Amino acid sequence: MPHIKIYIHFVFTTKNRFPFLNTPEIRQQVWKHIIENSIKKNIFIDQVGGYAEHCHCLVSLGSNQTIEEVMKLIKGESSNWINKNKLTKEKFEWQGQYFALSVSESVVERVRGYIKKQETHHAKKTFEEEYKEFIRLYKFEVREGLG
Repeated sequence: MPHIKIYIHFVFTTKNRFPFLNTPEIRQQVWKHIIENSIKKNIFIDQVGGYAEHCHCLVSLGSNQTIEEVMKLIKGESSNWINKNKLTKEKFEWQGQYFALSVSESVVERVRGYIKKQETHHAKKTFEEEYKEFIRLYKFEVREGLG
């Protein structure tokens, strides 16, 4: 059995950044479901959190998992579950694009804390500001449809 520890910090938004996840209660239900479903799919989610229009997941990839596959499983299934359980008035969708950043073992605890504190973090900074900061800090090339 290989010994692998590859952390990826995923950030993905709701379709058109619509604030579907606009209450702490909805967010907690969605985050809990994402974790429970990921366990069934053998996806190790270390931390999940977010705000009204986005989600952060810190994932430790398995030896046979790809970034694309993990995102499809998390986003696709959670979107179906949200709609099936009518958690939102309108049809729920995640945006097609996402951020995926590698995380060094030395900063895993900091990323966990950052994800845990999304509620208070976004009381001070909008997702739009955070998005622009991600683009600048990580030197992403902005393409149509991201975010």
